[in-house]
Amino acid sequence: MAKHDIDLSLLFHALSDPTRRAMLERLARGPAPVSELAGPTGLRLPTVMRHLAVLEEAGLITTAKDGRVRSCAMVPQALAPMQDWLGAQRALWEARLDRLDDYVTRLMKERER
Repeated sequence: MAKHDIDLSLLFHALSDPTRRAMLERLARGPAPVSELAGPTGLRLPTVMRHLAVLEEAGLITTAKDGRVRSCAMVPQALAPMQDWLGAQRALWEARLDRLDDYVTRLMKERER
């Protein structure tokens, strides 16, 4: 059975929703209050807060409250486990495709003889 990394699962789950991805894209430009993140979504505040909770649980954002204003900031280094995993998958599949290419090339040369 494959090893399951809960942090990686949380990251992929958090990024699986287009609303959350849009929020992260906005936060990539800098911190923002929840009201600014909620505006473009057209969602009610409780729904926006649930989306933010998923992002925060995955470690992708941090939140802070200053008076009545809750602000969010992106944590870019939280994407590192996913980048590592995707890099390993890419290397694995590139190696497999290289072996397949070598095999097909060898078959074609044998056929020419």
